[in-house]
Amino acid sequence: MATPTLQADYFDGRSARNQPVRLWLEQEQAVIAGALGERRYPVRQVRWPEPTRHGQRRALLPDGGVLSVAEAADWDEWVQQATGGRGLGRTFAQRWFSSWRRTMLALALLAGLFFSAWRWGLPWAADIVTAWVPPQVDTHLGDEAISQLGTVLLKPSTLSLQEQQAWRERLATFAAAQPGPAIPIELHFQDTGKSIGPNAFALPGGHIVVTDQLIELLRDQPDTVLGVLAHEIGHVRGRHGMRMLVRASLGSTLAAMMVGDVSGLMAGAPALLMSAEYSRQFEREADATARDWLINAGRSPRAMQVFFERIQGKYGKSRLLPIAFSSHPANEERMRFFDR
Repeated sequence: MATPTLQADYFDGRSARNQPVRLWLEQEQAVIAGALGERRYPVRQVRWPEPTRHGQRRALLPDGGVLSVAEAADWDEWVQQATGGRGLGRTFAQRWFSSWRRTMLALALLAGLFFSAWRWGLPWAADIVTAWVPPQVDTHLGDEAISQLGTVLLKPSTLSLQEQQAWRERLATFAAAQPGPAIPIELHFQDTGKSIGPNAFALPGGHIVVTDQLIELLRDQPDTVLGVLAHEIGHVRGRHGMRMLVRASLGSTLAAMMVGDVSGLMAGAPALLMSAEYSRQFEREADATARDWLINAGRSPRAMQVFFERIQGKYGKSRLLPIAFSSHPANEERMRFFDR
Protein backbone atom coordinates (compact mmCIF):
# COMPACT_ATOMS: atom_id res chain seq x y z
CA MET A 1 0.00 0.00 0.00
CA ALA A 2 1.40 3.41 -1.03
CA THR A 3 2.33 5.82 1.74
CA PRO A 4 -0.20 8.67 1.91
CA THR A 5 1.40 11.97 0.96
CA LEU A 6 0.21 15.56 1.05
CA GLN A 7 1.17 18.64 -0.92
CA ALA A 8 2.03 21.53 1.42
CA ASP A 9 3.82 24.88 1.49
CA TYR A 10 6.97 25.13 3.59
CA PHE A 11 8.14 28.36 5.21
CA ASP A 12 11.61 28.39 6.75
CA GLY A 13 10.70 30.99 9.38
CA ARG A 14 13.17 33.54 8.02
CA SER A 15 11.40 34.73 4.87
CA ALA A 16 7.83 34.91 3.60
CA ARG A 17 8.68 32.85 0.53
CA ASN A 18 6.98 29.47 0.40
CA GLN A 19 8.47 26.30 -1.01
CA PRO A 20 6.21 23.49 -2.30
CA VAL A 21 6.95 20.19 -0.55
CA ARG A 22 5.50 16.74 -0.10
CA LEU A 23 4.69 15.54 3.40
CA TRP A 24 4.39 11.97 4.66
CA LEU A 25 4.90 9.96 7.85
CA GLU A 26 7.55 7.28 8.20
CA GLN A 27 8.53 5.41 11.37
CA GLU A 28 7.28 8.05 13.83
CA GLN A 29 8.87 10.80 11.77
CA ALA A 30 7.38 13.55 9.64
CA VAL A 31 9.21 13.72 6.33
CA ILE A 32 9.13 16.71 3.95
CA ALA A 33 10.79 16.68 0.55
CA GLY A 34 11.16 19.30 -2.14
CA ALA A 35 13.72 21.65 -3.65
CA LEU A 36 15.24 22.05 -0.20
CA GLY A 37 15.97 18.35 -0.09
CA GLU A 38 14.57 15.94 2.45
CA ARG A 39 14.08 16.73 6.12
CA ARG A 40 12.87 14.57 8.96
CA TYR A 41 11.30 15.58 12.27
CA PRO A 42 10.13 13.39 15.17
CA VAL A 43 6.34 13.39 15.11
CA ARG A 44 6.19 14.20 18.83
CA GLN A 45 8.27 17.35 18.35
CA VAL A 46 5.96 18.85 15.73
CA ARG A 47 3.15 21.10 16.93
CA TRP A 48 0.28 19.77 14.86
CA PRO A 49 -2.81 21.93 14.28
CA GLU A 50 -6.02 21.26 16.19
CA PRO A 51 -8.88 19.97 14.05
CA THR A 52 -11.34 22.68 13.04
CA ARG A 53 -14.02 22.79 10.39
CA HIS A 54 -12.55 25.64 8.36
CA GLY A 55 -9.33 27.55 7.79
CA GLN A 56 -5.79 26.65 6.93
CA ARG A 57 -3.87 23.92 8.69
CA ARG A 58 -0.43 24.91 9.96
CA ALA A 59 2.13 22.68 11.65
CA LEU A 60 5.04 24.24 13.56
CA LEU A 61 8.35 22.42 13.06
CA PRO A 62 11.08 22.14 15.72
CA ASP A 63 13.55 24.25 13.66
CA GLY A 64 11.12 27.16 13.40
CA GLY A 65 9.72 26.24 10.02
CA VAL A 66 6.02 26.08 9.20
CA LEU A 67 4.02 23.70 7.04
CA SER A 68 0.82 25.19 5.64
CA VAL A 69 -2.07 23.55 3.80
CA ALA A 70 -4.77 25.84 2.43
CA GLU A 71 -7.54 23.24 2.27
CA ALA A 72 -8.51 21.88 5.66
CA ALA A 73 -10.37 18.98 4.07
CA ASP A 74 -7.20 17.81 2.25
CA TRP A 75 -5.21 17.93 5.50
CA ASP A 76 -7.87 16.05 7.47
CA GLU A 77 -8.15 13.34 4.84
CA TRP A 78 -4.38 12.86 4.80
CA VAL A 79 -4.18 12.68 8.62
CA GLN A 80 -6.99 10.12 8.63
CA GLN A 81 -5.20 7.92 6.08
CA ALA A 82 -1.66 8.40 7.40
CA THR A 83 -2.48 7.62 11.03
CA GLY A 84 -5.26 5.11 10.62
CA GLY A 85 -7.70 7.49 12.32
CA ARG A 86 -5.57 8.10 15.43
CA GLY A 87 -4.95 11.74 14.61
CA LEU A 88 -1.83 13.84 15.08
CA GLY A 89 -0.87 15.73 18.18
CA ARG A 90 -4.29 15.42 19.73
CA THR A 91 -4.26 15.34 23.51
CA PHE A 92 -6.40 12.95 25.49
CA ALA A 93 -8.82 15.79 26.24
CA GLN A 94 -9.10 16.72 22.57
CA ARG A 95 -9.75 13.12 21.56
CA TRP A 96 -12.28 12.72 24.40
CA PHE A 97 -14.26 15.87 23.67
CA SER A 98 -14.34 15.25 19.94
CA SER A 99 -17.29 12.96 20.72
CA TRP A 100 -20.50 14.55 22.00
CA ARG A 101 -21.31 11.36 23.91
CA ARG A 102 -18.02 11.56 25.76
CA THR A 103 -18.59 15.25 26.35
CA MET A 104 -21.99 14.56 27.93
CA LEU A 105 -20.46 11.77 30.02
CA ALA A 106 -17.73 14.13 31.21
CA LEU A 107 -20.32 16.76 32.16
CA ALA A 108 -22.32 14.14 34.06
CA LEU A 109 -19.20 13.00 35.90
CA LEU A 110 -18.32 16.61 36.70
CA ALA A 111 -21.82 17.25 38.04
CA GLY A 112 -21.53 14.12 40.15
CA LEU A 113 -18.18 15.28 41.46
CA PHE A 114 -19.59 18.67 42.46
CA PHE A 115 -22.59 17.03 44.13
CA SER A 116 -20.36 14.64 46.05
CA ALA A 117 -18.10 17.48 47.13
CA TRP A 118 -21.12 19.48 48.34
CA ARG A 119 -22.89 16.55 49.97
CA TRP A 120 -19.96 14.83 51.66
CA GLY A 121 -16.73 16.71 50.99
CA LEU A 122 -17.83 20.09 52.31
CA PRO A 123 -19.12 18.79 55.68
CA TRP A 124 -15.97 16.71 56.10
CA ALA A 125 -13.71 19.67 55.28
CA ALA A 126 -15.77 21.98 57.53
CA ASP A 127 -15.42 19.59 60.45
CA ILE A 128 -11.66 19.42 59.91
CA VAL A 129 -11.46 23.22 59.90
CA THR A 130 -13.72 23.52 62.95
CA ALA A 131 -11.49 21.14 64.91
CA TRP A 132 -8.65 23.63 64.45
CA VAL A 133 -10.74 26.61 65.55
CA PRO A 134 -10.18 27.24 69.29
CA PRO A 135 -13.29 27.32 71.54
CA GLN A 136 -12.56 31.00 72.30
CA VAL A 137 -13.73 31.77 68.76
CA ASP A 138 -17.10 30.15 69.51
CA THR A 139 -17.42 32.32 72.60
CA HIS A 140 -16.51 35.47 70.69
CA LEU A 141 -18.97 34.65 67.91
CA GLY A 142 -21.71 33.86 70.38
CA ASP A 143 -21.15 37.10 72.29
CA GLU A 144 -21.26 39.09 69.05
CA ALA A 145 -24.37 37.26 67.81
CA ILE A 146 -26.36 37.69 71.03
CA SER A 147 -25.45 41.37 71.10
CA GLN A 148 -26.61 41.97 67.53
CA LEU A 149 -29.76 39.90 67.89
CA GLY A 150 -30.66 41.92 70.97
CA THR A 151 -30.92 45.01 68.80
CA VAL A 152 -33.03 43.60 65.97
CA LEU A 153 -35.06 40.63 67.20
CA LEU A 154 -34.89 39.92 70.92
CA LYS A 155 -36.81 41.98 73.44
CA PRO A 156 -36.45 41.99 77.24
CA SER A 157 -38.21 39.10 78.90
CA THR A 158 -41.54 39.67 80.59
CA LEU A 159 -40.83 36.81 83.01
CA SER A 160 -40.07 37.84 86.56
CA LEU A 161 -36.47 37.64 87.72
CA GLN A 162 -37.54 35.08 90.32
CA GLU A 163 -39.00 32.78 87.66
CA GLN A 164 -35.93 33.15 85.43
CA GLN A 165 -33.70 32.24 88.37
CA ALA A 166 -35.89 29.25 89.19
CA TRP A 167 -35.43 27.88 85.69
CA ARG A 168 -31.67 28.42 85.90
CA GLU A 169 -31.57 26.48 89.15
CA ARG A 170 -33.63 23.65 87.64
CA LEU A 171 -31.19 23.43 84.74
CA ALA A 172 -28.19 23.42 87.09
CA THR A 173 -29.66 20.52 89.07
CA PHE A 174 -30.53 18.73 85.82
CA ALA A 175 -26.99 19.19 84.46
CA ALA A 176 -25.41 18.00 87.71
CA ALA A 177 -27.00 14.58 87.18
CA GLN A 178 -25.13 14.12 83.89
CA PRO A 179 -21.84 12.22 83.54
CA GLY A 180 -18.78 13.85 82.04
CA PRO A 181 -17.39 17.36 82.30
CA ALA A 182 -19.74 20.28 82.81
CA ILE A 183 -20.71 22.36 79.78
CA PRO A 184 -20.73 26.13 80.40
CA ILE A 185 -24.20 27.41 79.52
CA GLU A 186 -25.70 30.88 79.75
CA LEU A 187 -29.49 31.15 79.53
CA HIS A 188 -31.08 34.23 77.98
CA PHE A 189 -34.81 34.65 78.53
CA GLN A 190 -36.21 36.87 75.79
CA ASP A 191 -39.55 37.99 74.47
CA THR A 192 -39.78 37.41 70.70
CA GLY A 193 -43.50 37.89 70.20
CA LYS A 194 -44.82 36.06 67.16
CA SER A 195 -41.57 36.23 65.18
CA ILE A 196 -40.26 32.98 66.66
CA GLY A 197 -42.94 31.81 69.05
CA PRO A 198 -42.39 29.04 71.62
CA ASN A 199 -38.83 28.01 70.94
CA ALA A 200 -35.22 27.98 72.05
CA PHE A 201 -31.98 28.13 70.11
CA ALA A 202 -28.29 27.76 70.81
CA LEU A 203 -25.52 30.08 69.71
CA PRO A 204 -21.80 29.25 69.62
CA GLY A 205 -20.03 29.49 72.94
CA GLY A 206 -22.85 28.22 75.16
CA HIS A 207 -25.50 30.94 74.76
CA ILE A 208 -29.03 29.50 74.77
CA VAL A 209 -31.96 31.80 74.07
CA VAL A 210 -35.29 30.72 75.59
CA THR A 211 -38.38 32.57 74.48
CA ASP A 212 -41.04 33.66 76.95
CA GLN A 213 -43.55 31.96 74.69
CA LEU A 214 -41.87 28.57 75.29
CA ILE A 215 -42.11 29.00 79.06
CA GLU A 216 -45.74 30.10 78.78
CA LEU A 217 -46.55 27.03 76.67
CA LEU A 218 -44.77 24.55 78.96
CA ARG A 219 -44.77 26.21 82.38
CA ASP A 220 -46.65 23.22 83.82
CA GLN A 221 -44.23 20.73 82.18
CA PRO A 222 -40.73 21.47 83.60
CA ASP A 223 -39.33 18.14 82.36
CA THR A 224 -40.29 19.10 78.81
CA VAL A 225 -38.59 22.49 79.12
CA LEU A 226 -35.46 20.78 80.47
CA GLY A 227 -35.56 18.34 77.55
CA VAL A 228 -35.71 21.25 75.10
CA LEU A 229 -32.74 22.87 76.86
CA ALA A 230 -30.84 19.57 76.77
CA HIS A 231 -31.47 19.44 73.02
CA GLU A 232 -29.87 22.88 72.69
CA ILE A 233 -27.00 21.83 74.96
CA GLY A 234 -26.44 19.00 72.48
CA HIS A 235 -25.94 21.61 69.78
CA VAL A 236 -23.48 23.47 72.00
CA ARG A 237 -21.56 20.33 72.90
CA GLY A 238 -21.34 19.27 69.26
CA ARG A 239 -20.31 22.80 68.19
CA HIS A 240 -23.09 22.59 65.63
CA GLY A 241 -23.40 26.37 65.35
CA MET A 242 -19.72 26.79 64.48
CA ARG A 243 -19.76 23.81 62.13
CA MET A 244 -22.83 25.22 60.38
CA LEU A 245 -21.17 28.61 59.98
CA VAL A 246 -18.01 27.05 58.57
CA ARG A 247 -19.98 24.92 56.13
CA ALA A 248 -21.96 27.92 54.90
CA SER A 249 -18.93 30.19 54.71
CA LEU A 250 -16.20 27.75 53.70
CA GLY A 251 -15.82 28.93 50.13
CA SER A 252 -15.17 32.58 51.00
CA THR A 253 -13.74 32.41 54.50
CA LEU A 254 -11.66 29.24 54.67
CA ALA A 255 -8.40 30.98 53.90
CA ALA A 256 -9.18 33.80 56.34
CA MET A 257 -10.05 31.39 59.14
CA MET A 258 -6.80 29.50 58.71
CA VAL A 259 -4.87 32.68 59.53
CA GLY A 260 -7.21 33.66 62.35
CA ASP A 261 -9.24 36.43 60.67
CA VAL A 262 -12.92 35.73 61.30
CA SER A 263 -14.24 39.29 61.14
CA GLY A 264 -16.15 38.60 57.92
CA LEU A 265 -17.69 35.48 59.42
CA MET A 266 -18.78 37.31 62.57
CA ALA A 267 -20.43 40.09 60.59
CA GLY A 268 -22.92 37.69 59.04
CA ALA A 269 -23.17 35.22 61.92
CA PRO A 270 -26.46 36.41 63.47
CA ALA A 271 -28.42 36.35 60.22
CA LEU A 272 -26.93 33.00 59.26
CA LEU A 273 -27.67 31.44 62.62
CA MET A 274 -31.27 32.62 62.51
CA SER A 275 -32.01 31.57 58.92
CA ALA A 276 -30.23 28.22 58.49
CA GLU A 277 -31.59 24.91 59.63
CA TYR A 278 -29.41 22.35 61.30
CA SER A 279 -28.70 19.24 59.29
CA ARG A 280 -30.39 15.95 59.97
CA GLN A 281 -27.20 14.71 61.57
CA PHE A 282 -27.02 17.66 63.96
CA GLU A 283 -30.70 17.38 64.91
CA ARG A 284 -30.41 13.68 65.64
CA GLU A 285 -27.31 14.24 67.75
CA ALA A 286 -29.11 16.95 69.74
CA ASP A 287 -32.18 14.76 70.14
CA ALA A 288 -29.98 11.96 71.45
CA THR A 289 -28.49 14.35 74.01
CA ALA A 290 -31.98 15.37 75.19
CA ARG A 291 -33.07 11.76 75.55
CA ASP A 292 -29.87 10.72 77.38
CA TRP A 293 -30.01 13.66 79.78
CA LEU A 294 -33.63 12.93 80.68
CA ILE A 295 -32.84 9.27 81.31
CA ASN A 296 -29.71 10.11 83.34
CA ALA A 297 -31.79 12.42 85.53
CA GLY A 298 -34.39 9.72 86.11
CA ARG A 299 -37.01 11.38 83.91
CA SER A 300 -38.97 9.97 80.99
CA PRO A 301 -37.91 10.90 77.44
CA ARG A 302 -41.62 10.96 76.60
CA ALA A 303 -41.68 14.39 78.20
CA MET A 304 -40.35 15.67 74.88
CA GLN A 305 -43.47 14.47 73.11
CA VAL A 306 -45.46 17.04 75.04
CA PHE A 307 -43.60 19.79 73.18
CA PHE A 308 -44.56 18.43 69.77
CA GLU A 309 -48.12 17.75 70.83
CA ARG A 310 -48.65 21.25 72.16
CA ILE A 311 -47.02 22.86 69.13
CA GLN A 312 -49.30 20.86 66.86
CA GLY A 313 -52.29 21.69 69.02
CA LYS A 314 -51.46 25.40 68.91
CA TYR A 315 -50.31 25.75 65.31
CA GLY A 316 -51.44 22.58 63.56
CA LYS A 317 -49.36 19.78 62.04
CA SER A 318 -48.06 22.06 59.31
CA ARG A 319 -46.11 24.11 61.84
CA LEU A 320 -42.40 24.15 60.96
CA LEU A 321 -39.99 25.05 63.73
CA PRO A 322 -37.21 27.08 62.16
CA ILE A 323 -34.51 27.10 64.83
CA ALA A 324 -34.44 24.79 67.80
CA PHE A 325 -36.51 22.07 66.17
CA SER A 326 -36.21 22.25 62.41
CA SER A 327 -38.37 20.18 60.09
CA HIS A 328 -35.56 17.64 59.56
CA PRO A 329 -36.23 14.96 60.59
CA ALA A 330 -40.02 15.19 60.52
CA ASN A 331 -41.84 15.80 63.79
CA GLU A 332 -43.52 12.36 63.67
CA GLU A 333 -40.18 10.61 63.38
CA ARG A 334 -38.79 12.58 66.31
CA MET A 335 -41.83 11.82 68.47
CA ARG A 336 -41.22 8.12 67.86
CA PHE A 337 -37.58 8.61 68.85
CA PHE A 338 -38.63 9.90 72.28
CA ASP A 339 -41.14 7.08 72.73
CA ARG A 340 -38.41 4.57 73.57
